[in-house]
Amino acid sequence: MADPFDLEAYFKRIGFTGPPGADLATLTALQGLHVTTIPFENLNPLMGLPVELDPASLQAKLVGQRRGGYCFEQNAVFRDALTAIGFCAANLAARVRWMAPPDAPMSARAHMLLQVDLDDGPWLVDVGFGGHVLGAPIRMVAGVEQTAMGATLRLVDNGVLGLRLETLLPDGWQALYIFRLEPVFHADYVQANWSTATHPASIFVNGLMAERLTPEVRYSLFNRKFTTRWVDGWTEQRALIDAGDLACVLDEAFNLNPPAPAEAIWAKLPES
Repeated sequence: MADPFDLEAYFKRIGFTGPPGADLATLTALQGLHVTTIPFENLNPLMGLPVELDPASLQAKLVGQRRGGYCFEQNAVFRDALTAIGFCAANLAARVRWMAPPDAPMSARAHMLLQVDLDDGPWLVDVGFGGHVLGAPIRMVAGVEQTAMGATLRLVDNGVLGLRLETLLPDGWQALYIFRLEPVFHADYVQANWSTATHPASIFVNGLMAERLTPEVRYSLFNRKFTTRWVDGWTEQRALIDAGDLACVLDEAFNLNPPAPAEAIWAKLPES
């Protein structure tokens, strides 16, 4: 039998003081604290390190260290925390459409997200979408604009493909991903994770992505480009100078203690 989830350690990691309940207020508080504290990052696949999905490894990395992870890690830890509290959380999988042209070929179902059922119905919960981290649960109702820590989002009925999650950007609505409300099993995630973490063409193998969201600001890092977006719309973007600059940004903006020296990470990053 697997060891039980260490809820006390998780609460300490994200700064939740409770008491918890299986309700929307707790769910919203936990998601906001999680994305503020535990950053999205893909340093393991970038540096050729394994991405383990067993509960002990996930707790050791995301809860026990100043590390983050990508969707399979982030949402698995969050699901286990929710389950330990008493929530009903189900696994889902999505096809990513973020920044893809509308006519681009459909991708594989390689993103993990959750459905959490509350008394008032189902909610989409996702703490691991690195292109646009979500700061709050989204009610699973199509056609209704909703807000989540500074972002405006909506679900759109995509016919046989299911539901499409979109966010409002300055130049219009942009799709994040498409998903169906059908069961997904751990074996599905294991296969998708292996491809995501090891395929020679995977974006997570070939470049660095990091994101952390707070109620005031969204920090994003793509290779050597560091972007800060404030909730009032002001954006600042700059190119990192060197490995020392990278180390400071990972520490101060992303609350990250990387698994390799900054010099080794810097050497892996494309210059543009």
